[in-house]
Amino acid sequence: MHSLERIGRYRLERRLGAGGFGVVWLAHDDVLDAPVAVKVLTENWVDRLDIRERFLSEARLLRKADSNRVVQVYDIGELPDGRPYFVMEYADGGTLADRIEAGPLPVAEALRLTALAARGAEALHTAGIVHRDIKPSNVLLRTTPGGADRVLLADLGLAKSLAQASGLTIAAGSAGYTPPEQGRPGSGIDARADVYSLGALGHHLVTGSVPGPPGKVERPDRLRTDIGPEVGRALLRAMEPDRERRWPSAAVFAAELERLAEGITGTAGPAPRPPSRRRAFLALTGVAVACAAGVTAVLLTHEPAARTLQVEDGTGRISVQVPASWGGQLRDSGWNPRSLGLGGGTEPGLVVANRLADWPDLRAGVDGAFVGLGEHGDVTGEVRAITHPGCHYAGSRSYSGARWHGLIRTWDACPGKDGRVTEAALTAAGGGGEPQVYVQVRQESGGDDTADGVIGSVRLKA
Repeated sequence: MHSLERIGRYRLERRLGAGGFGVVWLAHDDVLDAPVAVKVLTENWVDRLDIRERFLSEARLLRKADSNRVVQVYDIGELPDGRPYFVMEYADGGTLADRIEAGPLPVAEALRLTALAARGAEALHTAGIVHRDIKPSNVLLRTTPGGADRVLLADLGLAKSLAQASGLTIAAGSAGYTPPEQGRPGSGIDARADVYSLGALGHHLVTGSVPGPPGKVERPDRLRTDIGPEVGRALLRAMEPDRERRWPSAAVFAAELERLAEGITGTAGPAPRPPSRRRAFLALTGVAVACAAGVTAVLLTHEPAARTLQVEDGTGRISVQVPASWGGQLRDSGWNPRSLGLGGGTEPGLVVANRLADWPDLRAGVDGAFVGLGEHGDVTGEVRAITHPGCHYAGSRSYSGARWHGLIRTWDACPGKDGRVTEAALTAAGGGGEPQVYVQVRQESGGDDTADGVIGSVRLKA
């Protein structure tokens, strides 16, 4: 695969990504002088006729949809070694998964983007297709000459015709976005399965958290204080476990989201875009920990006389001890190290804070701590690059404790309530190939610095 330089008239430039059965390349169409995306079946599936047919089925379904709200297929062919490929329009704006890496979106923007994705789903449904895997990474953005984004549904690898979907026998989908009927083989699904996934998409965009399983979805207004009750009700109705109680169609759901977005814009004005990762990393960390599937926010309790509280992540690998007054809520479902600039996928991580909903906002006074493993990349280098505009940089120092050595950097006089932010990059004191650990500690008042105690209490199980 890596030896490929050209496919027909398409000159390959770089790999955009890979899925279970195919690799997608950014290529240049030398005849039309335009960028395109080329999806090629991976080499290990070339002899599997069923996989080959599934790969080609995606191209046929995209072509059948024939909508400017769904990625367009321009060409299809076969390599000399027998692998099929198809050529699609290139979405230069990335995906909604990229868009939310910097944190939850302004509510009106999140609703509009979800509504546009719902309009794309309705185009599929009109063409007799159910997507079955709507999630942020499958919603693409393409810039227009006027600068606005077109929202495109992509990756129909799990899509089926609605006629086939009524008798599906294999469960499919992505955790957090899959309705209960889609997770039960043989139960049959219809277009309302995509309505559920669209509700989960909107929930993720406004809260920064992948929703929990069906029936256990956290109310959006408990994760973010500026979400009105109407918005929460609209999203939760889309995610009703009983499909008879959901919005009846993607089009009806889209219309409600558009109405709500218009009301927010009309009364409060457009909300600002979230800051970039390097300019305000603090707003990111509270979201990054919620990127894993099946996110839960747990209300913590402790003995009244207790001075400290020990918590651990959902895998049991990480534990940390914090002042008891910090233990309001715990989110223990992991984090995505890419949000810090590292490689890899979801890793163990947790955030514990007295007010978890305020964690993404630097201006809010919060006491809490985030701890996450980083298996790949240079945690120390990434921590050195963090800045917190609006705070006073108080300097860096080396840390040496019984369990950890590393770098600590501190900011104080942060906006809102004179808060303090401590960033730490840690490696095991005894070496031995232990993973790196990233820690962020926030204190509402900069007067009493307990960060070293929190950092020293971090424990890692094999």
